[in-house]
Amino acid sequence: MTVVDVINTKGEKVSQVELSDQLFNIPVKSSVLHEVVTMQQASRRAGTASVKNRSDIRGSMRKLFRQKGTGRARSGNIKSPLLRGGGVIFGPHPKSYAYKLPKKIRRLALKMVLSSKLKENRLVVLNDFPIEQIKTKDVAVVLQNLKLDSALIVIDKKDENLECSSRNLPGVKVLRSEGLNVYDVLKYETLVLLEAAIQGIEGRLAT
Repeated sequence: MTVVDVINTKGEKVSQVELSDQLFNIPVKSSVLHEVVTMQQASRRAGTASVKNRSDIRGSMRKLFRQKGTGRARSGNIKSPLLRGGGVIFGPHPKSYAYKLPKKIRRLALKMVLSSKLKENRLVVLNDFPIEQIKTKDVAVVLQNLKLDSALIVIDKKDENLECSSRNLPGVKVLRSEGLNVYDVLKYETLVLLEAAIQGIEGRLAT
């Protein structure tokens, strides 16, 4: 077990918490992280690129000129891909780029990024993050107290005040524990865990 200090929103130490070595003391392999991040980014691709084929173009089916005797190529109708405004040959169509890696690989990668944040001293544990109303300035003041510019804040349950208050802050994201993922942990410099969220993370990744 690794013991980490728990601080409040003013940056003062209030207690300590034990972190499981099964989650926060795992050797990090960049190849595994690369595979999972690539999978996440592929799944987020819109895949909406689309072109019109010859059959999708509006136009007359009339043959443009006679077959022989003009000295020109044997042309068909105005929808021909060889003509301006004609259909596109072998162009892209809407598709999904999503694929899935084995669940064990995804869990292992998540444990690795948690371990890397702890080893790099980029892990902060807060006892609570109380926001009484939706106000961006309140969150900004707390982050200034903690000296954080880029932070992923993981909460244990829905907190509309905190989620909405942090929405307009650049370099800050609030995420519920069930949505914790490798890409977001790596994207932000510091990982901020609410003490109540640690139990949910350990329960999710223990198996």
